[in-house]
Amino acid sequence: MPDGGPELSLTLHRAIAEIAAPEWDACAGGGNPFVSHAFLQALEESGSTGGRSGWLPQHAALRDAGGHLLACAPMYAKAHSYGEYVFDHGWADAFERAGGRYYPKLQVAAPFSPVPGPRLLLHPASGLGFGAMAQGLAQACRQLDLSSAHVTFCTEAEWTALGEAGWLQRIGTQFHWTNAGYASFDDFLGALSSRKRKAIRRERRDAEASGFVLKTLRGHEITPRHWAAFHRFYKATTDKKWGRSAYLNARFWPLLGAALGDRVVLMVAEQDGEPVAGALNLLGDEALYGRNWGAVVDAPFLHFELCYYRAIDFAIEHRLPRVEAGAQGEHKIQRGYLPVPTYSAHWIEHAGLRRAVAQFLDQERPAMLREMEALATLSPFRRDGDEG
Repeated sequence: MPDGGPELSLTLHRAIAEIAAPEWDACAGGGNPFVSHAFLQALEESGSTGGRSGWLPQHAALRDAGGHLLACAPMYAKAHSYGEYVFDHGWADAFERAGGRYYPKLQVAAPFSPVPGPRLLLHPASGLGFGAMAQGLAQACRQLDLSSAHVTFCTEAEWTALGEAGWLQRIGTQFHWTNAGYASFDDFLGALSSRKRKAIRRERRDAEASGFVLKTLRGHEITPRHWAAFHRFYKATTDKKWGRSAYLNARFWPLLGAALGDRVVLMVAEQDGEPVAGALNLLGDEALYGRNWGAVVDAPFLHFELCYYRAIDFAIEHRLPRVEAGAQGEHKIQRGYLPVPTYSAHWIEHAGLRRAVAQFLDQERPAMLREMEALATLSPFRRDGDEG
């Protein structure tokens, strides 16, 4: 078995419950809730993964001869490429037109969550490097006779190690807000150009003037009534954006709240005592992760207020280094969220497909870096010599 001989064994598990939560979380650490046992269990228990979802758990566990868990990875056999946010539909179409079979494939990911973080979860006392899991996952792909394995939104260190192990490397971009030690939201605004500062103040003022009661709720403050309303908001967004069934079902939200407690942060707008819009965030050790948004009203700048500005308020109050607002939407730049790279790595079994994808990625990576450089020039932050 990988990087250590026959005393290491890799097993695949059809449910996260097959691996004890303390064992899993000892490898995952506590910093990123999206790879926690509790988050993955809520997905499975709600039926959002498993069953007919097209996300069939195949969680990887690497153990020593004594049965001790040294490393693990949240992994799924996928019958499609939905809910991943690193798009390989073109690879699948090309391969199947040529007579190949792209699906099923293996996906190492936090389902439905384009959130960067650890994916190859090593116990701190294991003495292993990422190469052990890289080799084990590639071997699993081969033994299961699958087309490919994909590790998406991994850390840069994992991406580097996977590349060294022969995986194909890909980059993307997201928009994150960085806390430069701000004492208040006004302190943050002071770092912006005068025009951008005035625009944000006007947006916040207009959102406040809309007559909604705006709240930031955590843990037990989020009631079943809030979750029922939030699922309506979520459905409204998915129906509007994609016109298809939502990935996450109504059972998921209260399970998530019960499992993660105060790590769940919900920004809500209420009208006449009823929730009418909401933005869901999960709290990590180093970041507030913005995830889902929806509304059943259309009000000026309410989206920006709940998703971006109140997240900044929260991060400043709790001294968090950053807010991660996800991909899509260069409008985030004007509100202080700047482009950063994201990382994924891909093991392709078929030699011809591997060559084609490698050539594509060799062209895509520098193009993505150029795009990020161009986007960074749109930064709202004052430059040396600018007037305050």
